[in-house]
Formats: sequence, structure tokens, C-alpha cells
Amino acid sequence: MSRLLPLFLLVLFAVAPLNAVEISRSLVRIEATSQEPNYKSPWSPGDVSSGVGAGFVVAGKRIMTNAHVVSNARFLTVFKEGDPNPYIAKVLHIAHDCDLALLSIDNPEFFKDTLPLDFGGIPEIESVVSAYGYPVGGTRLSVTRGIVSRIDFQIYSHSGMDSHLAIQIDAAINPGNSGGPVMQNGKVVGVAFQGYSGDVAQNVGYMIPTPVIHRFLKDVEDGRYDRYVDLALTYSNLFNPAARRALGLDGDNSGVVVSSVYSGGASDGIVSPGDVILKIDGHTVSSDGTIPLLNEAVPLDEVVERKFKGEKVKLDILRDGKPTTLIVPLNAPWPFKLQSHLYDEKPCFVVFGGLVFQPADQNFMEAYDPSDQRLNYLFDYFVSDEIHLARPEIVVLSNILPDPVNAYAEEFRFSVVDEVNGHPIKTLEDIVKAFDEQTDYYVIQFAGGGRPIVLDRKAVDEARPRILARYAVTSEKNLEK
Repeated sequence: MSRLLPLFLLVLFAVAPLNAVEISRSLVRIEATSQEPNYKSPWSPGDVSSGVGAGFVVAGKRIMTNAHVVSNARFLTVFKEGDPNPYIAKVLHIAHDCDLALLSIDNPEFFKDTLPLDFGGIPEIESVVSAYGYPVGGTRLSVTRGIVSRIDFQIYSHSGMDSHLAIQIDAAINPGNSGGPVMQNGKVVGVAFQGYSGDVAQNVGYMIPTPVIHRFLKDVEDGRYDRYVDLALTYSNLFNPAARRALGLDGDNSGVVVSSVYSGGASDGIVSPGDVILKIDGHTVSSDGTIPLLNEAVPLDEVVERKFKGEKVKLDILRDGKPTTLIVPLNAPWPFKLQSHLYDEKPCFVVFGGLVFQPADQNFMEAYDPSDQRLNYLFDYFVSDEIHLARPEIVVLSNILPDPVNAYAEEFRFSVVDEVNGHPIKTLEDIVKAFDEQTDYYVIQFAGGGRPIVLDRKAVDEARPRILARYAVTSEKNLEK
């Protein structure tokens, strides 16, 4: 089965460079020592691994690379082309939602003789680009050629949830050099970052284009990264003539209808399902959801893509057949991170009486791959069915450390916790508060009804030291990511 993967080591693409010698002075090889969190034993530090990526010098004595190259990093070393000396680097800013990062190096000698690369625009379809990087199998610079074959919105596989503008390149991508620049006419037109695995799509790779790069650099100018803002709604095309007439539209082939508005998002309470979006910030919306921008037809989302926290978007809509204008403040990013891959965060958990409780998120689901149908439903439809209104977190009995105190609990593994002693469990913090109460028994009720787990307080207290020692549990809880 083919799927998009971030290429931590990726061969980058390129056209014959304008000045390969000068460009090579700005390229770096990044060696990252990382520590992946252990979701099955969340009190453990996790396994240490190493990987190689690429990067390049940009203005401000900074190095740009992919976020996935330096995610969960504990130690970073950078090597300049032609310089055998390692330089210690640290992450200055990281954006997991668009897979970009900036590194800093304290040693001023590193930037001697380097040349910050400038950025260009979006390359034309069928134009040739050059990618610089360090493919697997060697430590020397490699340059590869590719043809721009598509410019479109794509899911960025690093987060697994965020979609942004991406440029497809018709060229072989080998594991080796994510984070290296893709060049055209001596300027950076993208950062290579992901490609397909499997037998379905051979010789297809993607680069992050300069509009995404410029937005990231602009966002961090105040010293922090605020993430992308989002309208938090879905819409459907309006090709059907009967549907258009029913909504009061003429035959000019414009407008899309709002399908849903997510509670807690930017459009909540402003936009309504059934509204027809005719224009966004003055750009006419076609019936397929695209707008004319940069001499291309791009999804209307691209307007919001270029905005920042605190800005607004103007929507010209048709509601109940009447035209009106809405202003949507973009005060916060997409509010639900549960279905996105998380990095640089520790797993949250609670251990009580040998029972391990964790909130379900994408990392958790991938680590355990649970078969419980109720849990999978709650996770998959957490946003679309507004499950988050009743459960801000999905608290799960993820594991059992066997002991006489928790005998007969195995059948409840991966069950979702509903109540403890009558207290609703909406977050992991709720279960901590429930277990902190002094009582003779703890009655743990799970979603779907059925018999509960009952723990004797005295038995739990007696079992605690032997469970911690037997299973080398170094911490009984973590509530901070």
C-alpha cells in the first residue's frame, strides 16, 4: 500500500545550478540524535535513534530544514560542505503543521564564508528545478534534477492532518536529505520534504513552496510560532444545476455551500451550514471551491493559509437567498490536535493500582493499534460528531500491570473511562482528582455500561510499592506535555 512519508533522508531535485559552488557554501548536513517517546511504557524515556537530514543557510544566521529532521531531537550536529568540523546546533523555531524548522549555531565561525540563500517564486509547470542534498550512501553533496509536474494542496505527512500548498516533482526520491533546498535560477523555490513509498507512485516527490516558507518566517518574527489559523468548516461543490436553483444561485458557476462548522473553531457562531460562500476576501469562489490566485486556480483555503493569528477574513455569502457579508476573526489555530502526530511532547498518563490510563491521540493509536470499536469510533469521529463537547479528552485504560489488586481487569483493556465513583471523567486530570479522594473503594465505570472495575483503597496502597518495583515504574503520572 502506497502512502506519503516524510523523507528524513531524501535526495533533492534540481536544475543545472546557476552557481553550484556558491550554492554549496550554504548547504549543511544535519545529524540528529533523537529520543522517541514510549507510549506503551509512558514513564520510560524511550529509545534513542539517529538520522541524517539536510539544511541551508538563510538570512539572520539561521539554518532552515524540515521539522521532521529535528523532531524529538536531543542533540544536533551540523556539517558544512567541505568542512570536516562538527558544529553544535539547537532548534530555534519549529512548525510541525508545515514541516519547517529554523536552527541556530552559537559558534560564529560556522557562518564564515557562508552565503544566505534567497527565495524565488513558484516555479512553472514543466520547468526544471535542482535539488541539493545528501542521499543515503555517502556524506558528500548530491544534486538531482526534476520536473515540476503539479501544484496543489497536499496533506503534509509529518503532522498527518494539515494540508498546505505543495509542489510535485517528477523525479526519483531516495531516503537521504529532507530539508535541502530545491533551486531554480540560483534561488530557493522549495524545500524537499516527502514522497511516496510502495509500488503505486514511483518517481514522485514533493517540496514545500515559498508561500509556505515565507509565512513560517513571518510568523516567527515576534519570537514564537503561532501555527496556522483555520476557518474550521467544510464545504461542498455546487455543480448540480438543481441544487444551485434551490439555493437561489444563477448559472454563473460560482459559490460553494458550507457543509459543517466545527464547534470551537473560528467560524463557530458566525458561519452556518447551508451558507453559500460567493467570495473570500474579494476573490470569487468557483463552484469547485477554487479561486484565481497567482495565475492559478487554487483552493479558497489558500487565502486563510496566508493569514496570521489575530487577522480576519471577509466572506460574501448567500444565506436563505439573501446576500450578506461576514467577518471571521482568526484568533486561534485549529483547536483539535488529537488526530495529528505530536512531537517534542511527553506522553500523559496515570498509574493507579497497576492500571494505566492515557488520553487517546494519534501517537497513542499508532503505538497500540487497538481493535476496540467504541474507542476507534470516538477517535475517528471526535471532531465531525462533536464528541469533544462531552469529552475534551478520550481517557482510556491502556494497560494493566498484573497484580492481585487488579485481578480480572484484563477484559477492560482499551475501554474508555466514563466515571470514577460517580464523577464524570472528561480529561485525564479528572481521573487524578477522583483517585485523590479518600474513600474505601474506587468504582471505575466504562463507556457502554457493563460491570465496573472496583478497587479496594487499602489493597491499592499495599500493592503500590511492589507494582512500582516489579515493573520499574519510575513515575506514576504525567499531566504536562
